[in-house]
Amino acid sequence: MGSQGLWSLFWVSYGFMEVPEWCHQHCIFPVLCVDYLEKAVHPLESVFLGIVSLSPFVIMSLMAIPKIEPHRWLSLGQKGVKRDWTLFFNTLFWNLNFWDNVSTLAGEVERPHKTFPVALLWAVIFTCLAYLIPLFAVVGAVSVDQTQWVQGFHADAAEMIAGKWLKIWIEIGAVLSGIGLFEAQLSSCAYQVLGMADLGILPRFFAVRSKWFGTPWLGILISTLITLGVSFMDFSSIIASANFLYSLGMLLEFSSFIWLRRKLPHLKRPFRVRMRWPGLVLMCLIPSGFLVLIMAIATKTVYLVSGLMTIGAIGWYFLMNFCRSRNVFNFTNVSDIED
Repeated sequence: MGSQGLWSLFWVSYGFMEVPEWCHQHCIFPVLCVDYLEKAVHPLESVFLGIVSLSPFVIMSLMAIPKIEPHRWLSLGQKGVKRDWTLFFNTLFWNLNFWDNVSTLAGEVERPHKTFPVALLWAVIFTCLAYLIPLFAVVGAVSVDQTQWVQGFHADAAEMIAGKWLKIWIEIGAVLSGIGLFEAQLSSCAYQVLGMADLGILPRFFAVRSKWFGTPWLGILISTLITLGVSFMDFSSIIASANFLYSLGMLLEFSSFIWLRRKLPHLKRPFRVRMRWPGLVLMCLIPSGFLVLIMAIATKTVYLVSGLMTIGAIGWYFLMNFCRSRNVFNFTNVSDIED
């Protein structure tokens, strides 16, 4: 197998592996959005969902200001409470990554080469602020036993700061946020399956759309079935498995990015990072170190699940090649796409 075939193996296997990896994340969101099978979410509905979800956290942060004691921000933790660094790094990584998922929807956006960089810049800023401001507000205003800081504690903190009404509002916002996150992940998975079929990586029937709404219903169905298949795992294992698989994919993306810039520097690109080659290597090395750390601290369960998915993706790659060579299924001709 030459270098071209090896890259093809890596990338196609990565594509097969990404679908179940994103489906892992679906299990984190408690609400299965059946409505998505019938319609796509209107942009205005997404904006409304975001406002309703974030408003209680903004109110909580404002009401916490008089109660904030800045010295609490410098605390190194409660004595006698064990620090779970594995859970910390996995949760931090999971909350601040997956920015590349939006690329699967590029075909649905006008002028993505101009829209995406600006949208991602503002998304990163607002996302970080949405995490940091409520976190600093709660840490500074509330003093409780550290063992109470578990999933859902922000709702309890809101009750301590403002009252029962704000706790209920935050819980409603969390549910709506879960719906939005689930739909976003489901969109990424469904349209990736559709895109792989359009590129001839999967058989053509994977690209089938709903006659009424134009949504890729088969991709949605496959993603939902995979989600149900891994829903037996607990919250921490789901996050760790998704992070491990994502780290593998990102290392491949970084290496491909550097290889293409080195070998094909004049290749036409919709968006170009305006840095020289040494700077690009340094830019990719910094996050790569964190990716390796996430993979190194994984548990045996995560290694097992991730290993099985990786082997399954490679096996699926060779199975699709066999089906294509024997004309078992109808595939899109890549030359037709290029024309």
